[in-house]
Amino acid sequence: MSQSQYLGSFDAPLLIFGGPYGNRRALDALLAAAETLDIPASHMLCTGDLAAYAAEPQAVADRIRDAGIAVVMGNVEESLGADAGDCGCGFTSGSECDVMAAHWYRYAAEAVDQETKRWMRDLPRRIDLSLNDVPLAAIHGGVGQINRFIFPATPASEKAAELDIADVDMVIGGHSGLPFTETIGHRLWHNSGVIGLPANDGTPRVWYSLLAPQAAGITVEQCALSYDHAGAAAAIRAADLPQAYADALETGFWPNDDIMPDADRRRRGVALTEQTLLWSQSCQAVAAAE
Repeated sequence: MSQSQYLGSFDAPLLIFGGPYGNRRALDALLAAAETLDIPASHMLCTGDLAAYAAEPQAVADRIRDAGIAVVMGNVEESLGADAGDCGCGFTSGSECDVMAAHWYRYAAEAVDQETKRWMRDLPRRIDLSLNDVPLAAIHGGVGQINRFIFPATPASEKAAELDIADVDMVIGGHSGLPFTETIGHRLWHNSGVIGLPANDGTPRVWYSLLAPQAAGITVEQCALSYDHAGAAAAIRAADLPQAYADALETGFWPNDDIMPDADRRRRGVALTEQTLLWSQSCQAVAAAE
């Protein structure tokens, strides 16, 4: 297992996505979008959790590996790679999320072959890169805790502490499942959201992001993705996985949101909008445009 990997220096747009969660149809739609945008696999990065709630974890892993997309180890890769007994998601023991996770994790552990598990075991926990000469670090949850939930409403002081540990001005995170971008002083925390499950906003859309170099800094564009969510839901039901996740793909509502801070829970059902933010290390604020 590698603790970190240096991906390189980039002067062209990067496509960032999180949590495919075994949702092959969403991944196929994302790859098609990347092709339309003329973004090669070498300019794509996944923040982990290839397997989870949906029915095709092996197909997802195969497509990402075959394409050569860089992947940060998520807690699911950590667990599957170690043949652990649970997903290591960080859910409260005995909670509804924990009970359902035990079901889909057993399914994923059987569906993913041993060679893929060995590959997962060797994924880096952190990927460093630079964009427009700005150093960035991509992680899964927290810098030192792979399954730490960092949500939009997580206090800025906690994000600042994580940025201090990362020792960069911009962190790309995952795990929480919600897309957001937040400035903390002159620094930035960004989560692209996930493509495997909607963002609890009452729509079946999923989310990814584009980071692009500009003369004045870096633009962070949060992008919605539509795909064959009905087909993905049907595949969950056919695999006898928890039906609540099939319902979530269709309704856009998570089965349970007890892991969220209260402020994020209150945003349930509020449809997210696509946004483009311009960030510069020399600025204390982000200019936004919808």
